[in-house]
Amino acid sequence: MDSKSQKYIVSLVSKPLAAFIILANVFIIFGILFNRKLHGTINWFFLSLLIADLLAGGALSHVPKMSFEEANLNYYQCLARYAVPNFLFLSFLANLLVMHYAKYTCINQPLHYHQSWVYRWAGLYICLAWVSPLTFASMPLAWSSQWKPNENCSAEQVLYQPYLYVETYVFIIPIIFAIAVMGIRVLCIARKQLKNIKKMLNSVNQSQTPSELEQQLDLRHAKSIASVSLIFLVCWVPYIVCLNISLHLEIKGSIPLAIVICIGTASAAVIPIILSFGNRQYTEFWSNMAMKTYTTCCRRQGGKQKQNNQPHGNNTATPTIPD
Repeated sequence: MDSKSQKYIVSLVSKPLAAFIILANVFIIFGILFNRKLHGTINWFFLSLLIADLLAGGALSHVPKMSFEEANLNYYQCLARYAVPNFLFLSFLANLLVMHYAKYTCINQPLHYHQSWVYRWAGLYICLAWVSPLTFASMPLAWSSQWKPNENCSAEQVLYQPYLYVETYVFIIPIIFAIAVMGIRVLCIARKQLKNIKKMLNSVNQSQTPSELEQQLDLRHAKSIASVSLIFLVCWVPYIVCLNISLHLEIKGSIPLAIVICIGTASAAVIPIILSFGNRQYTEFWSNMAMKTYTTCCRRQGGKQKQNNQPHGNNTATPTIPD
């Protein structure tokens, strides 16, 4: 099988996933921008994350092709082929980390959140989430002198093995586990708050059977635990596994490697979409628009039915009485 056929097979997997991620992020971004209730610090962090995820989705269709060599490229073209997608996914992870940290600070210190650095210097944190990945992704410029013009452009020419090891085991995997630890910590804080609320309710009601409100709170907390566990198992675990496979196995230039990279990257990029659709506020604008459109159509349909059901008295002919 030639390289064109291999790239075509890979594009059949990557392009639908990229299109879904792009469209879903555009849908949520407009839902945040047109909803004035969501114009707050936490949501600005989340908006920056969605933009990073949108760009990562755009690069997703090009990421599987990075496992194939390309001819007739100079060093800077080859660098852009590998460094730009790398920067976009690193910025996605950095924005995800900043968003989780801001959320964790808001929940952990609710009374002092407005005095915290992450609230007062939100623009600085967002800027760092973009500048730091750009700096690290530009490091291959340092070894541009070792470029061999007669060789094909490949990952080994730009992303050296020590560089990939540092990126994976010093930045990417620690970021993922930091996000997981903050998520677990938030669940523990929510559990403590739930116990305090249940104590207050029991002292007021003085009944042994749990009230309906307590059952609802327990159910909501159980859903939160299930969603965090599901996101980690379904999204992060495949990403970490695929990352290690692409790093250690020598199957360069093959369809299995390209599909593994595509699935692993898409599993991580879909996390903000899952978080967005789990919050009704982010889809409130579109649901209101759909409701308004539905009611307008119903009124027009009802008006047409009333006009059709009215008796046409003016059009009825009066019978003539013969003399």
